[in-house]
Amino acid sequence: MGRREERRERTLAEIREAAIGCMADEGVAGLNLSEVARRVGMRTPSLYEYFPSKLAVYDDLFGLGVRRCQAAVEEAVDGLAPGIGRLAAGNVAFVSWCAANPVLAQLLFWRPVPGFEPSPASYAEARRMLERLREELADTARAGELSPDAARDEGLALYTALTQGVVSQHLANEPGVPFEKGRFTALLPVLLELFRHRYAPKEPR
Repeated sequence: MGRREERRERTLAEIREAAIGCMADEGVAGLNLSEVARRVGMRTPSLYEYFPSKLAVYDDLFGLGVRRCQAAVEEAVDGLAPGIGRLAAGNVAFVSWCAANPVLAQLLFWRPVPGFEPSPASYAEARRMLERLREELADTARAGELSPDAARDEGLALYTALTQGVVSQHLANEPGVPFEKGRFTALLPVLLELFRHRYAPKEPR
């Protein structure tokens, strides 16, 4: 990467962080490009050299959120054998990341911005993250700790509903409370136990 590309990447990173800060202050739907430009020390027209529209900023941050969230999960499960322990570690990492990054979590898992839909490329990244979760559920089933049904559509939907329900309750009712001290985040082991009960391995005949 040449110096020009490096400078551009640094500026893009500054714009992203300024946009996240603006949304933290004004709400996810309250992104204001003039304010973002002011925070990074540039004129608003110059910002359009990096992002052609406000929706383009949202889309960029959507993709960024997917990548950061997935990276946090992968780091947490790295080296762990397939099974409930690995699934639980990934679940904790996912919810912990959301609690620490409420702006990006809202953009990913709620619909806070009227008219915003992620681009096909950004949505494909989100789909890959979901399919990676399906693979984790399937690996746990192959390890004998869940039924194979856990990795089918119903199981995947239930798992995400339970997990993202905790995220929604935490962000809505305990904003700013650390993951470790949350009332709803403390329920993750219980929810995993409920999921295990629903998709317990079938006894051999």
